[in-house]
Amino acid sequence: MAIPQLTAADGTTLPAIGLGTYRLNGSAGVDAIGQAIRAGYRLIDSAVNYENEGAVGRAARAADDVRDELVVTSKLPGRHHRYDEALTTIEESVFRTGLDHVDLYLIHWPNPKVDLYVQAWRALIEARERGLVRHIGLSNFLPEHIERLAAETGVAPVVNQIEVHPYFPQQEAIDYHREQGILVQGWSPLGRGNDLQEHPVVVEIATAHGVSPAQTILAWHVARQVIPLPKAASPQRQAENLDVFGIKLTDAQVEAITALGRADGRLADQDPAVYEEF
Repeated sequence: MAIPQLTAADGTTLPAIGLGTYRLNGSAGVDAIGQAIRAGYRLIDSAVNYENEGAVGRAARAADDVRDELVVTSKLPGRHHRYDEALTTIEESVFRTGLDHVDLYLIHWPNPKVDLYVQAWRALIEARERGLVRHIGLSNFLPEHIERLAAETGVAPVVNQIEVHPYFPQQEAIDYHREQGILVQGWSPLGRGNDLQEHPVVVEIATAHGVSPAQTILAWHVARQVIPLPKAASPQRQAENLDVFGIKLTDAQVEAITALGRADGRLADQDPAVYEEF
């Protein structure tokens, strides 16, 4: 199954959908991630704080024939934003995966009260120059954080991974990133433990297209040029989530789903302006 690619301002391309791996750990995680790669996933998300870089790396190493197509991702935790600690942590990420390099490395959260994210970004730049990582980006950063990084280092991210789902559509943020040539990945793209997939608007559109509510929501992401990262362990769900590029929502249907957004739509009130994660 051919997955479309999206292109950042610097020419970096990423698959238009990826696999979330939070809580895919150990041998079961290796099996689930390996199955996803065989199903056609090429963008594999991970993080130091997920404690599964080893599982992701083992699955990637087992996929010898497509390793060059994979975009293995990890993220730097807030407790290691200081420059030297950040570089060591990135090295350890590479060692844990058992790969020659990590394809995409992100800063997990800006933690603005600690105010060390510029140091962390400089470390990611150095790691890229040393070949430890191929591409660098951000996660949960706001425009003011991104602009500061660009102003102080001259280097812009290729991607920012943020919370995006119909209850929190982030239209202004998506517009900003598109103007800057920064790709957007969406975490928890289907919501998490909420009623999104039972919402009448979603169900009606899904029925009209003869697809599942989950596929409908993922098609909404695709239509907005957001790279969704749905997590799925079962082969059936993995295949269903991947089979969304033939679903062509109308502009009115995209707008109807976007209109489900709520002022309090965040899943866990994790506002990057104040939220800290270590």
